[in-house]
Amino acid sequence: MRPLYHPSLQEITVQGILYALSDPVRVRIYGELVGAECAMNCAAFLSNGNLKLPKSTLSQHFKTLREAGLIRSERQGVELKNSSRCQELKKKFGPMIVSILKAYENEANKSKH
Repeated sequence: MRPLYHPSLQEITVQGILYALSDPVRVRIYGELVGAECAMNCAAFLSNGNLKLPKSTLSQHFKTLREAGLIRSERQGVELKNSSRCQELKKKFGPMIVSILKAYENEANKSKH
């Protein structure tokens, strides 16, 4: 099996992060991973609320998040366990990522009213 690519902190760019978080589905996935107490597999997101996506589509979203440096994925048997790199990223980007997530949350709350 091919090793998974995880960029080093020096390789992670603002442009890559903004691209990865430009899709509302990826923002939702990342937001849940940031708030999770433990690593989660892709299947945990298959029928999450209004989100009904094929596993292959979810896998692509996870790959985009991983290659942007936002998450770390580790193989455990046939599954990939995913976790946020938020604490690590805070050293380089400060509050930027949390601010982006908060802005999405505020937009979502406004659209509900």
